[in-house]
Order: sequence, then C-alpha cells, then structure tokens
Amino acid sequence: MRQLRTLLFIAILFVGAMSFTHAQSKVAHINTQELITAMPEMKSAQAQLEKLGKTYETEIQGMSTELQNKMKQYDAEASTKTDEENQKRLIEVQGMEQNIRQYQAQAQQDMQDKNLELLKPITEKAKTAILKVARAQGFDYVLDSTQGGGVIMADGKNLLDDVKKELGF
Repeated sequence: MRQLRTLLFIAILFVGAMSFTHAQSKVAHINTQELITAMPEMKSAQAQLEKLGKTYETEIQGMSTELQNKMKQYDAEASTKTDEENQKRLIEVQGMEQNIRQYQAQAQQDMQDKNLELLKPITEKAKTAILKVARAQGFDYVLDSTQGGGVIMADGKNLLDDVKKELGF
C-alpha cells in the first residue's frame, strides 16, 4: 500500500512536471530601434527630415540677418530720429523678434509632425514583420531589447536577423 501511494505520488509529480514544461511560453527578443534604423525606408525618411530642417534653418537665418541689419541701421540712425520714431522702431524690432520665435516654434512643430508621419508606416512595417517571423517560429512573446525598453537580460533568440531577412535586407 505504501509503495502504491509513493508510486502514485511520483506519477502525479511526473505528470505535473510534464504539463508545466509544456505550459511554458516561448520568448524571444529583438532590438526594434536597431531594426528600424537599419531599414532602407528610414534612411529615406531621415534624408527628407534633414532637407526640411535645412530649409527651415535657412529661412530662420535669413530672418535673423534681416533683423540684425535693421537693428544696426536703427542704432546708427537713433540719434537723428525723434523719441517717437525710435519708439516705433523699437516696437517694430520687437515684433520681428516675436515673429522669428513664433516661426522657430512652428518649424519645430512641423518637424515633429513630419517625423511622426514618416515613422508611422516604417514602424508598422517592422511590427508586421516581427509578428510574422515570431508566429512562424512559434514564439508566444517577443520582448523589445532596445536600451531602456525594460528588458534586463535577453539570452533568448534574437529575431533581428530573421526579421531583416523577411524585409529583404
């Protein structure tokens, strides 16, 4: 009787251990930032952003140069003008400075909007490829191993090379 109980206990432990090992999920990791940076579409998006940034930079530089020239002119002529004219000129210069600050803020907002617009399809394509590869290889979870992404240790399978292959690069 005692042997039967021991044998039954061992059988239950064995069945429990087997079901536990089958219940474990397969986990992989990928550095999504590295993947997105390596995608050809990202290089094109960065080129577009750089071009737009240079355009804004040139325009702001031109506005600043115009402001500086006007300030030099007004400083040189200040002694020959009345206080009322100098006051109007001061208000004009302050208005120009305000316009430059507003333009800089708008340019920064436009750059952020363009960045989001360009990145959305790239990140969606990467996510779709990651899901396809992970499902094909039977993974239940894929963790993002990008620095600061919350993964402390990533000893599992890295899907980066497989996803790059899926995307054709």
